[in-house]
Amino acid sequence: MRYLCNSDGFIKPLLVIAIMAFLIYAGMQFGIPYYRASAFKSEVKEIARLELGQIEKTRAQIFEVAQNQKIPIEAEDIQITKKTNTTRVQTSWSVDVDILGLYQRRLQFTVDVEE
Repeated sequence: MRYLCNSDGFIKPLLVIAIMAFLIYAGMQFGIPYYRASAFKSEVKEIARLELGQIEKTRAQIFEVAQNQKIPIEAEDIQITKKTNTTRVQTSWSVDVDILGLYQRRLQFTVDVEE
């Protein structure tokens, strides 16, 4: 009770804590999709580097990684082009971010890897 009645007040620390909690929540809402996209691109690079000429098997491996990382794409959305010494993998998707119903934003992600 003594803390509630001191000269510094009670509302200011409570307000600072609430603002910090909101900023952490918003950062997580935006940060997680970007982290997943970065990790997915890294995995796609590795798979494209190890690709041995079987396009459907490569597509299935990439789709499995996407499902594990909760990337909203379908197997048909993954384009694989095989050239003489390189493999190119292209795909894109979007994620909707909603912060407490106050702010909505659609984030677009594209992976275009040639290994």
